[in-house]
Amino acid sequence: MLAKIDVFEPRLAALAELGKALSHPARIAILELLAEREQCICGELVDELPLAQASVSRHLKALKEAGLIKGEIDGPRTCYCLNKEALSALHEQFSGLFTSLLQAPPCDDCC
Repeated sequence: MLAKIDVFEPRLAALAELGKALSHPARIAILELLAEREQCICGELVDELPLAQASVSRHLKALKEAGLIKGEIDGPRTCYCLNKEALSALHEQFSGLFTSLLQAPPCDDCC
């Protein structure tokens, strides 16, 4: 049985998944914190965010699964950093989407 998402173009499904990865303010805050630093250690993120360790870990996992961040085990710590290539691709995809939406003719009948 096909899931509803499977009836859409793979490009649209992939874009929706990336949007889902950005759909929580904590995830955007994590990306901004990582952008401010070369690398970040998970414990430092917990100190910066008003969330418990488990919540921060859950959001890091979602960002990593989406490919937006990278993480390496460093002894007892996990260091995270931005995946600039993936963020660049995300930027291009969303820019293309919004460019095409904004180029649509205005709707004079109802709006």
